[in-house]
Order: sequence, then structure tokens, then C-alpha cells
Amino acid sequence: MSNENEHVQCLIIGSGPAGYTAAIYAARADLKPVMYMGLQPGGQLTITTEVDNFPGYPKGTMGPEMMEDFKAQAERFGTDIRYGYATSVDFTGPIHKVVIDENKTITADTVIIATGASAKWLGLPSEQRLNGFGVSACAVCDGYFFRGQDVAIIGAGDTAAEEATYLAKLCKKYT
Repeated sequence: MSNENEHVQCLIIGSGPAGYTAAIYAARADLKPVMYMGLQPGGQLTITTEVDNFPGYPKGTMGPEMMEDFKAQAERFGTDIRYGYATSVDFTGPIHKVVIDENKTITADTVIIATGASAKWLGLPSEQRLNGFGVSACAVCDGYFFRGQDVAIIGAGDTAAEEATYLAKLCKKYT
């Protein structure tokens, strides 16, 4: 690890909707936020097609465009947005330490962790090809587009049960 160090007032790890929302509020409060975008800049919405369930977009929008809007708004208020991935953290003291890309140590008075979630895929080639065209990883996001149709849910546990419960209200049949 290099000896490159930097201290910031407010560090945000993650660049999905929660990260950008935190950045906007922190910047407006003059906390001079620095955001590291992580492995998937913009989060899961960058792999989402139509987004029709978010206020402010009366005609809907595409996920990647929405995240560009979020980014532009955060930058407008002064958020310093950087590429990089938090590889380790140390929150044991009053000053928090976060290592970025295994070579830069950032110390921060405040750290906001907004790393979101990621879908678990089966690894089939057709998943990538059909993502957004009949294959989805979010029933709440995309279930509306499948209303009245037969659908299949792949998964187990609480998440699959929640997705099935949601789709049961919209779809003709679910398996």
C-alpha cells in the first residue's frame, strides 16, 4: 500500500440512488462530500431499462439516464465524485479510515455506506441477452410490465417469496 493519504469531512461509498441522495444532502449542508463509485458506478439502475415508478419522471426514464441525472445533480452541489473501490475499512476510532483500491487511505469524520445490493444470477448466457427483454432481477421494478402474463421466479428464501407475493397480484400465473 502506498503512503498516499487524504482527509475528508464526509466520505460516501457507493453511487446508486442512496449514495447520490446522501451526496446531494451532504453537499447542500456544506459537508464537502467525496464519493467513491465502487464496482458498478450508478448501481443496479444502470442495468435497468424502463423506470416508471420514480417521482419526477412522468413519462418514465431509462435506468442509466436516471443515474446520470442523479450524478449531475450531486456534482452541481459540489460533490467530488471519483472512481474507486473501498477495499477495507477501520471504524474503531473517532476518525474513520477507508482504503481505496488497496493503495490510498482516506480518513473521514463521517462515512456513509450506500453500497446497495446486487442480483444473484444463474450464470446462463441467455440471462445477459434477455435482461430487460423478459428477464428481470426485480419484481417491484419490472412486475408491472408482466401484468396478466405467466411468469417464473427463480430463487429461494425470503426474497423469492416476496417477489412471488408481489407478482401474484399482477400476473395471471406464477411458477
